[in-house]
Amino acid sequence: MAWDEWEQLKGDALQRRQGSTHMQLNQLPVDPGGSANPQGDLRVNQTDLAAVGNAAYELHQAFQHDSDLARMNSLKAADGLSSEGFEIGSALDHVAQHWVDQVQTLLDATAHISNHLDYTKGAHAGDEVYIAGTLSSIATLDQGFDERKGS
Repeated sequence: MAWDEWEQLKGDALQRRQGSTHMQLNQLPVDPGGSANPQGDLRVNQTDLAAVGNAAYELHQAFQHDSDLARMNSLKAADGLSSEGFEIGSALDHVAQHWVDQVQTLLDATAHISNHLDYTKGAHAGDEVYIAGTLSSIATLDQGFDERKGS
């Protein structure tokens, strides 16, 4: 592309921008060297994790119960409609059968969330013990250096 053509395109774009009303999203400038806080600003504690895990478990239990009732009622209605000669009964039966697959997907997801957060809680508790042990060893080493210097 020739420079003249490039300059012409830039000029056309500037005129379009100045001559029309349009939406422009504001944004922060690109951060060239990372944020001031290298750890980020997301904070979570064990209480938060436990609450999310418990909510997922409760959702799993309630949805399992309620979806079973909905499935059984749908199948009963489908059977009743079919026995009365209504073709919609077979369609309702088809929907109820596919409902089982969809329910299982949601139940698996909520169980996975609950189980993962339980695992995470245990793993981080083990990490805390390891880190505390490591830091106490460093403090012992520092104390040894201080003793050698005569402090």
